[in-house]
Amino acid sequence: MLVLLPPSEGKAPSGSGAPLKPESLSLPGLAAARAAVLDELVELCAGDEDKAREVLGLSEGLRGEVAKNAELRTAGARPAGEIYTGVLYDALDLASLDAEARQRAAGCLLVFSGLWGAVRVTDEIPSYRCSMGVKLPGLGALAAHWRAPMAQVLPEAAGDGPVLDLRSSAYAAAWKPKGEVAGRTATVRVLHAPTRKVVSHFNKATKGRIVRSLLTSGAAPEGPAELVEVLRDLGYEVEAEAPAKAGKPWSLDVLVTEVH
Repeated sequence: MLVLLPPSEGKAPSGSGAPLKPESLSLPGLAAARAAVLDELVELCAGDEDKAREVLGLSEGLRGEVAKNAELRTAGARPAGEIYTGVLYDALDLASLDAEARQRAAGCLLVFSGLWGAVRVTDEIPSYRCSMGVKLPGLGALAAHWRAPMAQVLPEAAGDGPVLDLRSSAYAAAWKPKGEVAGRTATVRVLHAPTRKVVSHFNKATKGRIVRSLLTSGAAPEGPAELVEVLRDLGYEVEAEAPAKAGKPWSLDVLVTEVH
């Protein structure tokens, strides 16, 4: 199973160890596209700070993020699973998983990123600020920049098992599964059962709990239908809609009654 995650806007500080080694990152087919974004982002942030803030959509209070981006090549790197923070990652709590669950996380979790395209949680990266919604002056909209290389690389990464897509719409725009891969992909919404509304905080927290439950259970569903049954067995209330025609993903609604 492959699980697609959004990153977090806020991130932990860069590590104190060795700097980024781009050649060590997973999905080497994304290397050229990564280098293009990294080169322009570093150049932008090392130049006119106000322009960089405008391009990146940063407030005055986040001015320090520009300087951080300017030093991406020399900053210490640490595993992406430690860099990404926020509600989803707090609920997932990778650090507290046992060894077997951490090994499963390393193999099945893929975090999407405006800068890196997508990384495994074990890939060592520096802290950065660059959302998928950014339009760089030279490269343009990052979601569009990533579509072609993602289309080449991600079908192979998906293997032959189910794909659980937990990304937000901005990151889903960088790669939309097609054909046979789409048919075994399940997209997820988390709804407040009494109102049938999506609420951001518990949407993210519940998605983090879902991933943690799957990792700790050791479940290995063969497809979306089996994934639905696994989630129900794990205590989640799931409404599933199979695609009306081939080449479309499944739609899963996870219903929660408590907002926390």
